[in-house]
Amino acid sequence: MDRFDEVHLYGRPMGMADKPSQPPSAPKGATKRCATWDIEAAYRLLQNNLDPRVALDWENLVVYGGTGRAARTWTDYHQILRALERLEPDETLCIQSGRPVYVGKTHKRAPRILIANSNLVPHWATPDVFSELDRKGLMMYGQMTAGSWIYIGTQGILQGTYQTFVALAEIEYGTPDLSRRWILTGGMGAMSGAQPLAGAMAGAAILVVESVKARIQKKCDQGFCDRMTDNLDEALAWKDEAILEGRGLSIGLVGNIATIAHTLLERDEIPDIVTDQTSAHDLLSYWPEGNLEALEKLKRSNPSLYRDRSAETILKHTRAILGLKARGAIAFDYGNALRDQAERAGLSEIRLSDGSFAYPGFLPAYVRPLFCQGMGPFRWAALSGNPDDIRKTDEAMLALFPEDLFLHRWIRLAQERVPFEGMPTRICWLGYGDRAKAGLLLNEMVASGEVDAPIAIGRDHLDTGSVASPSRETEAMKDGSDAVADWPLLNFGLNTASGASWVSFHSGGGVGTGLSMHAGVVVVADGTPERREILQTVLTNDPGLGVARHADAGYREALDVARERGVDLGKDLV
Repeated sequence: MDRFDEVHLYGRPMGMADKPSQPPSAPKGATKRCATWDIEAAYRLLQNNLDPRVALDWENLVVYGGTGRAARTWTDYHQILRALERLEPDETLCIQSGRPVYVGKTHKRAPRILIANSNLVPHWATPDVFSELDRKGLMMYGQMTAGSWIYIGTQGILQGTYQTFVALAEIEYGTPDLSRRWILTGGMGAMSGAQPLAGAMAGAAILVVESVKARIQKKCDQGFCDRMTDNLDEALAWKDEAILEGRGLSIGLVGNIATIAHTLLERDEIPDIVTDQTSAHDLLSYWPEGNLEALEKLKRSNPSLYRDRSAETILKHTRAILGLKARGAIAFDYGNALRDQAERAGLSEIRLSDGSFAYPGFLPAYVRPLFCQGMGPFRWAALSGNPDDIRKTDEAMLALFPEDLFLHRWIRLAQERVPFEGMPTRICWLGYGDRAKAGLLLNEMVASGEVDAPIAIGRDHLDTGSVASPSRETEAMKDGSDAVADWPLLNFGLNTASGASWVSFHSGGGVGTGLSMHAGVVVVADGTPERREILQTVLTNDPGLGVARHADAGYREALDVARERGVDLGKDLV
């Protein structure tokens, strides 16, 4: 198939002649193919991102988010792997939107890979400009952890979603969980596939509406969703039974979320909580109302009309959320640009008279106090591929933080209910100081041979000091600095200077082109004495800048953390 045919069929060049006959999966064991474990970790985690147990659509290189890819084309994917195989311990590989472009001689403590994805000069950072460049094969959308090779499957957002639901219960209801409450939401793809289990773990009956039946079936098969139906009345009966019994239950309903939300509003069937995690950031990834097969054909033949259809459905979807909120539901946005798209489509009532959104984002409503403490989604992957390595690290973390009751509850729930997808991994939210302690512990476990191979430590780009996103992470900042993008640039530079294994800088994330900028980091615990200093430095500076970002914005919680824990803000504290 030539380039023209690929553009016609897939909307962009894909290098399908180089697509492997078997889907990728990460190599296992303690024998490495690359020169160092830093390089080997990237080599394995890139392949893990496209493992079909992990990726949303591995054949099209899509990891999650509808369009978030691990490499620009299959040709680029293989070239990246070959470049990593020959990379020397004092060289750095540069990746430009999923394509290897340069290998530079640096030094052994420099990052082995620098990644930049989806970044456009601000005046040109629009969906139309990006789409044209993507169609020409000049860029790709990296989402957050798709193009930076540290996506760990649904677990990657699971704890954050669970943490959000628990925080909501405490703030809105004064209860420790959501027992006898029910949640309505949309989306059960890759990241959004965390919603059913997170809701059930928080004690709620959660109804997740998804257009693609196979996506719900996959999450049921993996253990993330309890039940599936295409009948709304059956779903509501299951929901009512769970509420009556006071038990958590997740229900996947095949349908369009705009249709279902509108129907519930007409019936006056009002959920306690309404949110959404569909891929609204990209109108070509969002499902309009209609026949899916016909919509797929329309997407290929007339993408402009498809976008118009998506915008129409988003208007109906968002109006239903506003209607449910007006009748008593607690509504919050989960950072997928649904409100932004509705505003672009002409929904003026999505904003209040003071300019704020008619319903808040999850982060300012429930998570920002954690960011002020330097807390965020700390994650690690057992490069050995041995699930026992994660079980051992779980127990070690519990022993390291005996007083962190939330951490204990989360890890025990995760051990019981969260399956590994691809490479064995774990995530837990840790704050300033604790991340460095955890990293040093993992390094000691590698050094002692307690685990079979080194551990890769990373995080989501959704973190305390690594992102500027006025519709999500930095929405409604206290000082009005929502759109200031200096902080993720500083984060990228500071982690580079600190000696991380690889660093990344992206634009768009889960909200879309031109709406966010964010940085990622991975550092490998390889068990060497030299690595202790690097782990201490990276895992202190990375969340430390987050404390500084919130202290600079005037948050008293962050100023207190800085004062109590000795975070140097470069100026006198008052």
